[in-house]
Amino acid sequence: MKLATYSKNGQQQLALLIDGKLYDTNKLNPSLPNNMKAMLHNWDTNSALAKAAESDIKKGINSMTADAEMSSAALMAPVPEPSSCRDGYAFRQHVAAARRNRKVDMIAEFDHYPIFYFTNHNAIQGPGDILCMPDHFQKLDFELEVAVVLGKKGRNFTAAEADQYIAGYMIMNDMSARTLQMEEMLLNLGPAKGKDFSTVIGPIMVTPDELEPYKVAAKNKHIGNSYKLGMTCKVNGITVSQGNMADMDWTFAEIIERCAYGADVLPGDVIGSGTVGTGCFLELNGTGLLNDPNYKVQWLQAGDVVTMEIDGLGVLSNTIIAEKTEWSILNEKKKFLS
Repeated sequence: MKLATYSKNGQQQLALLIDGKLYDTNKLNPSLPNNMKAMLHNWDTNSALAKAAESDIKKGINSMTADAEMSSAALMAPVPEPSSCRDGYAFRQHVAAARRNRKVDMIAEFDHYPIFYFTNHNAIQGPGDILCMPDHFQKLDFELEVAVVLGKKGRNFTAAEADQYIAGYMIMNDMSARTLQMEEMLLNLGPAKGKDFSTVIGPIMVTPDELEPYKVAAKNKHIGNSYKLGMTCKVNGITVSQGNMADMDWTFAEIIERCAYGADVLPGDVIGSGTVGTGCFLELNGTGLLNDPNYKVQWLQAGDVVTMEIDGLGVLSNTIIAEKTEWSILNEKKKFLS
C-alpha cells in the first residue's frame, strides 16, 4: 500500500496512491481519517481498512473516481506532523570514508551499537522548495537516506520485535549546512542549526508488504529486515550519488530497539537511516580532494534541483531557494570578539 498527503482546499488530505492516482481515504471508507497523524494513531485497524479499500479499487468492485493525479497534486510530506524525528548512522561505508578523508582511524564503537540524534520534527517537508538562509549556503549539502515511520507505541522491546512497529518507508533528504554544523560541533554538542532548517521526506509512504520482493538477509550478526533498494541522487539532472539500502550495517530494527530503551516510541515517530555511502557532498568532496588536490568541490546553490530516487519508494524532488535577506548568525559572534 502506498500513501500520500497532498494539499486539498488548503488542508492536509491523506490518499491512497493507486496506478498514479490519489484516492482520498475518507471517501474510500468513512471510518478512515483524512490525515496521516490520525491514521497512524490507530494503524492496525486503519491500515486493514485501507488495504481492503485498495483491493476493491484494483478489483473493480469499487468504481469511484480518483480525486487527483499524483503528477499534478500539491504533494506534502507523507507524514506532515511527525511526533519526533531521529536520524541514525547505519552505513559503515559512509562513516569510514568520512573518517578516512579526515585522516583519522575508523571509530571502533560504530560496530558496538547504533546511534542517532534528534532533529527538528517541525522542519519536516515534502517535495517542493527548500528555503535557505545565507548561512545555510556556507557548504550546503544533501544527504541521501531512507526513513521509516512508526505505527505503534512501545517501550523496552528488542530488535527481534522492532520491525512490527514500522508502518512504512520513505525517501529522506537530511539537508545539512556544513559550516554551521562543524562550528557548533566544536563544542561537542549537536548537530543543531546545521540541520534544523529542513528535513525532507516523501513523496509517498510505502508499507512493508510492498517491499517484500526486495527483501534480503541482514548483514552478519545483525537482526531485522533488510531490503535491496537502489538509491540515487541527482543534482540538476547529473547523478552525484549511488548506493543501496542493503548496505545498511545497522538495521532499522536495531536502531528502533535503541530508541525504545527506557523511552516510549510513538506512532508518527520518523527515523532516518543516516547517509548511504557516497550520499553527500561532504563525503564526495573529501574523497575527491584526498585523491586529487585540485579536485573541484561542489556544494548546493540557489536554484539547484535535488532529485532522489529509491527503488520501490518513488522519486523525491526539491528546489533550493534563497531567502531574501543578508542576516547571518555566523557573523553575530564577531561582535563579541572585536
